[in-house]
Amino acid sequence: MSKWQRTKKPGTDWIREFQTYFVKALQAIGQWSRKAGKKWLNRYSLGGFLSLFLVGTTLSVVVAASNTSISNPSGAIHSGNSHNLIAQQKNIKLNLVSFSVTKAAHDKIIPRFVEKWKKERQQNITFQQSYGASSPQALAVIERGLEADVVHLSLAPDIQKIERAGLIQPGWEKEFQNNSIVSKSVVAIVTRQGNPKGIKTWEDLANKGVNVMTPNPITSGSARWNFLAFWNAAIKAGRDESKALDFVSNIYKNTPNLPESARNATDAFFKGGEGDALITYENEVILKALSSEKPSYFIPDVNFSIDNPVAIVDKNVDKHGNREVAEAFIQYLYTPEAQQIFAETGYRPIDSSVAQKKEFVNKYPRLKSLATTNDYGGWAAIQKKFFDDDGIFAKIISNINTSANKSLH
Repeated sequence: MSKWQRTKKPGTDWIREFQTYFVKALQAIGQWSRKAGKKWLNRYSLGGFLSLFLVGTTLSVVVAASNTSISNPSGAIHSGNSHNLIAQQKNIKLNLVSFSVTKAAHDKIIPRFVEKWKKERQQNITFQQSYGASSPQALAVIERGLEADVVHLSLAPDIQKIERAGLIQPGWEKEFQNNSIVSKSVVAIVTRQGNPKGIKTWEDLANKGVNVMTPNPITSGSARWNFLAFWNAAIKAGRDESKALDFVSNIYKNTPNLPESARNATDAFFKGGEGDALITYENEVILKALSSEKPSYFIPDVNFSIDNPVAIVDKNVDKHGNREVAEAFIQYLYTPEAQQIFAETGYRPIDSSVAQKKEFVNKYPRLKSLATTNDYGGWAAIQKKFFDDDGIFAKIISNINTSANKSLH
């Protein structure tokens, strides 16, 4: 028995059922047309366009008629509008999937947004949240049925994976301001209290006898940013690529354990007592300080800008019928109110009015040299050169393992 047959009811209820399904279809068509813009006009002849127009007009009459018969038996015509479907709902659900270290910020931002929406729209929004290492989070959305409406991940390639899987429409980077980058940080080096190993620069991480804690670039966005910071430090110090390879290899020789995520690496360092130095997000260290802990750390003057993007998962929001809310939530993340919370929880604000506040000017001092992914050709070039199966990181680990095996024989 089909879904339609199972849900069909006597009287006018079946019309209501049909209207609901049909309006959802119109929503999907509308979202497609909004995404596609004017491209489709170039694909159809005038005759095809007129045919589509006539079909659309006919179907609109059907919807209008069903609206009249259901909501106004007296015969007065009301304008049927697919936008009203979401507007009539009292309870809305939104699924947010993000990388592990954003939880502290979102836990404060989400209640503010929910309250604002309730006040303006008289609707209740329930957020279902999931946090974890950035790359596994992307895979969970693609392969394991995690139906994210909004993804806020560590780096663009993880969102691009979801795009390639057909869940996000191309061009997501231009949907929101600042190329859809909503949070920023830089790389910090945390040491043991008193810094017994005397770690003061990037160079010191390659010294013999220093145990470095950093996550695995295969699974962790944080780890890729860390790797880029290592490489950039070597290049900015005047090394050519061959010597930069040696320098970064020496750091990873000092890294016996590669946790899955930034949060796991942080826990291994602080709770497990592993490592002499932890390489992590600046926001992670600030969050520790806010929780009354006093980590010993420094922010190298030569650093790398950690840019975290956000996107709507088009296929899922169209399925759930909550695009308007998803868009409003992302737009809210850019407001001074939300950026203030990001800044309070350790992220460098992207809103200039927040960044210029004295408390944050002092908290986030300007750095001598701050590289970006654009300096290294963008993420496509970076992925191919450093993180593909035959990239530089894979070669570094292979060489380290080969050397370790030789020393055992």
